[in-house]
Amino acid sequence: MHRYNGSFGKGLHYAPLTMTTLAALVPGEMEADMKIYDETVEAIPLSLDADIAVITAITGTSSRAYRYADYFRFRGITVFLGGVQPTLDPAEAGKHCDAVFTGVADRTFPQALRDYRANRLQSVYRQCEPLTLEKRPIPRRDLLKPRAYITVNSVEAVRGCPLPCTFCAYPAAFGKTPVCRPVNDVIAEIEQLGGRYVLFPDVNLLADMDYAKRLFSAMIPLKKRWFGLTTSGVALDNEFYAILEKSGCKGLLIGFESVDQAAQGYIRKGVNKIHSYESLVKRLHGSGILINGCFAFGGDDDDKDVFKRTVEEVGRLRIDLPRYSILTPFPNTELYRSLDEQGRIFEYEPAMYDVEHVVFHPKNMTADELYEGTEWAWRETYKTGSILKRINKLSPISYMTNFAYRTYADKFIRFTKEVMCDNSDIPEVNI
Repeated sequence: MHRYNGSFGKGLHYAPLTMTTLAALVPGEMEADMKIYDETVEAIPLSLDADIAVITAITGTSSRAYRYADYFRFRGITVFLGGVQPTLDPAEAGKHCDAVFTGVADRTFPQALRDYRANRLQSVYRQCEPLTLEKRPIPRRDLLKPRAYITVNSVEAVRGCPLPCTFCAYPAAFGKTPVCRPVNDVIAEIEQLGGRYVLFPDVNLLADMDYAKRLFSAMIPLKKRWFGLTTSGVALDNEFYAILEKSGCKGLLIGFESVDQAAQGYIRKGVNKIHSYESLVKRLHGSGILINGCFAFGGDDDDKDVFKRTVEEVGRLRIDLPRYSILTPFPNTELYRSLDEQGRIFEYEPAMYDVEHVVFHPKNMTADELYEGTEWAWRETYKTGSILKRINKLSPISYMTNFAYRTYADKFIRFTKEVMCDNSDIPEVNI
């Protein structure tokens, strides 16, 4: 699903920050010639001509990343591996690379390059010092293919989230303590960007409310339009909400997760109050803010009726861009440990951990019923009639993204386990 010609078309795809940030961290004395290949928008050339291949992997892409790593090492290329999955399981990642990176590599990556040049490369580089986002270099967006993304103006402001959600891999890999980038640094980067739009991909822009107030107050004079990720508590602080309206916010991704309050307790997302959803949606829409609402199926309080109830509620609330996923127990999360102890996890292939496949036995339905119900919810929600009833037809962005998600929904059933695990296009080698 994450590959070239997979599920994510340009209309749903903003430029990632990992590789562009790492490229900006390469020491100048290396005089390095750098190229970035993003497999979601292009094929990665097997004929890669490089001294070092730097690969980042989430859980769902790790099997494929490791196969690339094995192949490039076979060809004599030094391989660095990092990202969420190598951080969660560095021992496994270490089998496929010359150096594995855990945590955030802002300091360890430049050090590893210097070590490589001095012929003293280590096998593991761990983030030992506290993370700081001060004086970070501007990401090398010039190394991307700009026409492949809906925007290349992705900007990081906040790392981390203090919420206790049991399913989230982010705190399991990087911790729960929020770290904020200096407001002046964020504003200076935004001022350098072309175009009117900015996207903040941070997992929770409200992780530090005082910081959020200062950041978005500083955004007001820029007259930019921005999109980002928050929680359903975004409108609880009236002072912040007034700043939000003035700052140019035009769209928010919100993890509603479920239309049942009991289900929020199962995943420990207490910030979500079902009774407040309607007033929140009306307030955001009244401010001209589009909502990318995320819902997850498969918790122990979900039964076979949850799909129909969720689709109906999404339509009634007129959520602009609904997104459905299957609850997924990522490694080292509380949810994973709980389900594993109960013997309910039946699928351990990393490629299936992409939040659209079932890897555990649900409590009140079968695994097939969970998968088929999720596929039905996607298909039902993104019928042309459903889209037109739900969205504001005056919003070109909402119209474009809805039909992009319709393509995603149409492709859903194509991604069987056989397809997800097929890496036959990469030669298999023995190191």
